[in-house]
Amino acid sequence: MGVVNTTPDSFYDGGKYVDPERAIELVDRLIGDGADIVDVGAESTRPGSTGVPADEQIRRLEPALRHAVARGVAVSVDTTLADVARHALSLGAHIVNDV
Repeated sequence: MGVVNTTPDSFYDGGKYVDPERAIELVDRLIGDGADIVDVGAESTRPGSTGVPADEQIRRLEPALRHAVARGVAVSVDTTLADVARHALSLGAHIVNDV
């Protein structure tokens, strides 16, 4: 499994993949490295983080999610919001990762 965080306050990567082009490049690199699942998230769940509205999460994660689906890997969406999960599933995500 590879992880793509599309949030500027990611505790994992420090916001490196907010830019959709960089997130898509990461998807390709993860798949090239052998990931058979790509987990895309658009909201930090670190302690003290601020929630992100559904429409903003969708805007952030959609390019990487669509690209991963098109590449044919299983896609997981990391969200706590049902609207984001539903939208991701409608785009072809396979897994909802709800902390």
